[in-house]
Amino acid sequence: MNLILAVVILLAATLFYTLFIRAKDIPPPDPVSPTQHLDERKAAIYENLRDLQFEYRVGKLSDADYAQTKLALQKELAVVIAEIEKMQPKPATK
Repeated sequence: MNLILAVVILLAATLFYTLFIRAKDIPPPDPVSPTQHLDERKAAIYENLRDLQFEYRVGKLSDADYAQTKLALQKELAVVIAEIEKMQPKPATK
């Protein structure tokens, strides 16, 4: 009997929520940052640099390969950081 009552209450609550909650009652989603994709890319590059350093320390990479890959990742990171700074609003000067 208790199980049937619980199922009826659950169905009633689901039906109420589905039919009577209006879209304007639901809060709007948080705005997406215009630099979110760049921030994610920056985090991925930092992770790649950490992985690169680890692989170099354990001897999986030669000195030349390490230096070449590190330089390429640093250049890519500089481009991403410059793009982030370009997209951020500039402070007002007095």
